[in-house]
Amino acid sequence: MNDGNAGVLDGGPLHYEDDAIRKILRTVRTVAMVGASPKWVRPSNFAMKYLQGKGYRVIPVNPGQAGKEILGETVYATLSDIPGSFEMVDVFRSSAAAGPIVDEAIQLAKEKGIAVIWMQLGVRNDEAAARGEEAGLTVIMDRCPKIEYGRLFGELSWSGVNSGIITAKRRKLG
Repeated sequence: MNDGNAGVLDGGPLHYEDDAIRKILRTVRTVAMVGASPKWVRPSNFAMKYLQGKGYRVIPVNPGQAGKEILGETVYATLSDIPGSFEMVDVFRSSAAAGPIVDEAIQLAKEKGIAVIWMQLGVRNDEAAARGEEAGLTVIMDRCPKIEYGRLFGELSWSGVNSGIITAKRRKLG
């Protein structure tokens, strides 16, 4: 299920249709965030807090923090340790580490209801993406759901971004 991906299987540039990303962000309600950090200055912590504020349940996965809490949620060591279901796996790990995470998600997909693998900015593993897609999962790479949510649901316009108010072009004088 490629859902608007181009270049994913051939190593070319990545492109995802806005409608495909919008659909994911509208239908997913529970996210397992692999690589979640308890440190408030880390991007994973910021993204987790933002997504929680938008109504998502974000379950942190971090073996070094297992049994503790991050932003009010119990931390699990692995995806298989999470009780219940979740629709999306958000990978905040290196591109190389994404492979085993995708493989675990594939194994758990039916049991846990996993439909989406989302690799964060700078994370791309074409081989793992191909395995995920072959297993029927939607795979997004090198994107951040927090950024995509803001972009696609109009939250960036309050600061003038994407609103046409702020521009680098000079105004024509009278």
